Amino acid sequence: MLESPTSRLFRRIGLIALFGGLVVGAVVVGHQSGRQPDTQVLLAQRIALGKQLFNDSHLSADGKVRCASCHMPEKDYTDGRQVAVGVEGRTGTRNTPSLMTLADAQETAFFWDGRRSALDQAVMDPLTNPVEMGLHDQAQLLERVQGDPAYAQAFKQAFPDAKPAISSEHMAAALAAYVRSLRSPESAYDRYAARHDKTQLSPRALLGLAIFQGKGHCAECHRLEGTPAMLTDHAYHRTGVGLDAITANLPALTEDVIKRSLQGGALGNRVATHADEAQLGRFNITQDPADIGLFRTPSLRDVSHTAPYMHDGSVATLDDAIDREVYYRSLQAGHPLQLTVEEREDLKSFLQAL
Repeated sequence: MLESPTSRLFRRIGLIALFGGLVVGAVVVGHQSGRQPDTQVLLAQRIALGKQLFNDSHLSADGKVRCASCHMPEKDYTDGRQVAVGVEGRTGTRNTPSLMTLADAQETAFFWDGRRSALDQAVMDPLTNPVEMGLHDQAQLLERVQGDPAYAQAFKQAFPDAKPAISSEHMAAALAAYVRSLRSPESAYDRYAARHDKTQLSPRALLGLAIFQGKGHCAECHRLEGTPAMLTDHAYHRTGVGLDAITANLPALTEDVIKRSLQGGALGNRVATHADEAQLGRFNITQDPADIGLFRTPSLRDVSHTAPYMHDGSVATLDDAIDREVYYRSLQAGHPLQLTVEEREDLKSFLQAL
């Protein structure tokens, strides 16, 4: 007997429903049997949770500040200010670095002085820093997150086998996953380097690249290796910024730092509230006099969009930053590094292509 069109339609609907039921049932059985969810799905859920935490002002002491208050997406995850401004309008001592460079630069040290070597530690420090988000401690942070029903399902999905799902460690993991997911768009220099295509850079930027690699000695610290280029040497250098103001009091400052020997978040809290000690840089971590005034080399990715510059934000423009770097490289080399007006413009054009 021939099947009517109506019968065929209902039979197809029944098969689709049966197939869909089998798929849903397999997913449920797989979850109940303890099989691990797909790694990429878990990562996506942790990134989404990290973004939720990153944008939550409820996780600050005054309910007005969030991670994104200083790391603004529309400003390349910086804030455009000289130094960070936190709870109740309190100002810190350090310029907000971009988060969009961390993954591409393969950073293994965090903050301007490198006081943290793990990203999941670094992302938690601002939450309890007295001039950033200002919570008393991680116990208070945990209490706020556990008390918010909006987080219950998100943590359960991101950490399905953990009991409890909401913990400080899981908050750190989610925030770190989100920060690692941030990437800058492909730059003109990225396209030039990947395809050896000179048309991707302007003639002036090509001349600037030659200066960057040659007489400017920029690439000695802002390395061009890697795909994309890391644009940092992951080391610490002295630019002289901020040292003049503390020279007279340097013996007392360094002695006090050695006596305290603070580490981690405690050190970060101290640096954020004591401007003079903040200028000591890497010395705060190592207590080695050779490290006074040394700061981590920032990646130059998107550098034309992340003014002001230096650890204390005291250099307002890209032109000023070029002049500062040229001057101090001359001092370090022991002979003048002379760039003509045209050469400085060429170098600036290259930096704008990064």
